[in-house]
Amino acid sequence: MSLVGKGYYIWKISRCEGGDPRAIARVAAEAGLTHILVKVADGTGAYNYDWQRRRDLVPPLVQALRERGIAVWGWQYVYGEDPINEARIAVSRVQHLGLDGFVIDAEVEYKNRHAEARTYMRHLRSGLPDTPLALSSFRYPSYHPRFPWKEFLEGVDINMPQVYWITSHNPGAQLRRTVAEFQRLRPWRPIVATGSAYPFGSWRPSVAEIREFMRTAQELDIPAVNFWEWYQTRERLPREIWQAIAEYDWGTAPPPPPPPPPPPTQDMVERYIAALNTNDADAVAALYTDHAVHVNPDGTIVGKQAIRQWYARFFRSIAPQGRFLVTQRAGEGHILHFTWQGAAAGPKVLQGRDTIGLLNDHIAYHYTYFTVLGVPAGSA
Repeated sequence: MSLVGKGYYIWKISRCEGGDPRAIARVAAEAGLTHILVKVADGTGAYNYDWQRRRDLVPPLVQALRERGIAVWGWQYVYGEDPINEARIAVSRVQHLGLDGFVIDAEVEYKNRHAEARTYMRHLRSGLPDTPLALSSFRYPSYHPRFPWKEFLEGVDINMPQVYWITSHNPGAQLRRTVAEFQRLRPWRPIVATGSAYPFGSWRPSVAEIREFMRTAQELDIPAVNFWEWYQTRERLPREIWQAIAEYDWGTAPPPPPPPPPPPTQDMVERYIAALNTNDADAVAALYTDHAVHVNPDGTIVGKQAIRQWYARFFRSIAPQGRFLVTQRAGEGHILHFTWQGAAAGPKVLQGRDTIGLLNDHIAYHYTYFTVLGVPAGSA
């Protein structure tokens, strides 16, 4: 999955929006974010896992973000002392969580560890052959000649340099230099830059600098940017910084959320009553299978078309302008029992008791009996 637009790193889920996954997803969507990068591993261990309660904090966040159409990548800080097991935990977390991509955060600990970097990348790529991978590291490779750039970049798809202009106020110039230095380095990988939206001592980024960073990225044809880090921005910087990022129009909308799943079978009673309340025979008949059986004290009818005709007569003659509600329900799985009440023009009061059997989330069998003002009146 390629990245386009604005993204954010999350370090510790528990301190973002009170640890509420749905609140995080809502705020991210309101800010127009297209992707979130969540820490899922540190060295050889899992991260954002509550060991006291034995609860993984990542899956609920992944689900909440996916419901909003936001891509979820994981990231891991690596040290190089045990590269094989660092790769193993990364592979395990990505596969278990079903993440869209993965970021390797390799910094000073990996300097002079060229063999370890090769080992880590070999095992990581072997375990995640189809997962987009990215490297997050220093902004200027010329400042870090002992870092294993070649070993990491050969195995990733995206380069995510940390363009942190802390103590300075020239994000555009620093981003341009970052891109120029990596253009001279081989292998070249497409850049998705990360900007500094966090405090450092007395230094703070300004709204103008945040905008300049994003504007410069677009001028350089960089498809996406990230910011470090959610909690730092939301809780330790003026609200105007988050607003500047949220209000910046990247020019691309987040992918639409996936369509909602079909209502589960236990909701068929509510769906049936809702269809009755439309007073539309077609809407009710649509709930039945093509060869459904409808049993009532007056007889038995078979087939969706016959059932539609029966409901058309029901709405026209027995319950014009009817309104219905469930009074009791029982059963589970594919057999459901319920009682209901209705009010119709006349005035008429209806009471009924029904059993429905389901097949492939449609009504295949329906036994029903009802009365109108205490007088048996057939079926519904």
